[in-house]
Amino acid sequence: MRRFLSALMFFCVQAVAQDYPAKPVRVVVPYAAGGNADIWARVLAQKLTEALKQPFVVENKPGANGGIGTDFVAKSAPDGYTILAVASGPIVVNPVLYAKVTYDPLKDLVPIAQCVVYQYVLVTRAEAPYKSIRDLINAARERPSALSYGSTGAGGGNHLAGELFALAAGATLIHVPYKGSAPALADLLGGQLSFMFDTVITSVPHIRSGKLRAFAVSSAQRASSLPDVPTMQEAGVKGFDISQWQGVLAPAGTPRPIVEKLNAEIVKAMHAPDVHERIAVQGGNEIVTGSPEDFAALIRKELQQYAKLVKDAKIPAQ
Repeated sequence: MRRFLSALMFFCVQAVAQDYPAKPVRVVVPYAAGGNADIWARVLAQKLTEALKQPFVVENKPGANGGIGTDFVAKSAPDGYTILAVASGPIVVNPVLYAKVTYDPLKDLVPIAQCVVYQYVLVTRAEAPYKSIRDLINAARERPSALSYGSTGAGGGNHLAGELFALAAGATLIHVPYKGSAPALADLLGGQLSFMFDTVITSVPHIRSGKLRAFAVSSAQRASSLPDVPTMQEAGVKGFDISQWQGVLAPAGTPRPIVEKLNAEIVKAMHAPDVHERIAVQGGNEIVTGSPEDFAALIRKELQQYAKLVKDAKIPAQ
């Protein structure tokens, strides 16, 4: 009888997956409309709508560095009809940086597919006296707390890249948080900041126009849109590797066949030529996909890495 019930349950789950989706799917984006993650989510949702013949409807739920929307999905029914299109912050940074997080990314969510990686590029004004990363490090060591860098806020990827750089340089730097990359970049160009780890896509026009000097990208691999710019490790900063990803997760307990079906369709969509053009060529991101297990391993690894960085840099709980 037990074997019969198990077999019956298996076939029921398979049947549900075959019929999935039978109604519209809510795609929660835990940020305001118009940003990098929102644009990617809408491009992906359109491809899934076309492939699966049901609307994948993007719904923005911003707040708490992505925590509000993430918590909403974590507490939703695990039926495949509410999924999360998210950048890495709410999943691997919030749980180790914030004093109180209302969800557990390992217990309350199941990874479906990683989709994108985006790097940061270390830039200064072209008129700045620093000609190399070594010049910047030497200046930071010689003048403690004199050099400043901007970010999109505490816990953002470019803030954490700056903290990792301070640790690698053995120097004290001043972090200046902004409400977005645009005002931070404006102050860098205006001379109010010493340097910045900016997203590649927003810095490329200023690098090509000669207004910014690019020293290195933050990840272990070069950016396709800046092929002549070395990585931080190539530039002499050993062990430096920090980037952000975007991916799709669902509430824990979502049937495995649905996870697998979504993974297959998402991977296919991300490698479509029109998606590559919009996300990689125009958006300056790198398309990186894999299995749900690959994505889960990445999340576990980065939770440990960011916990260590927060501890080593003595970043206070937010």
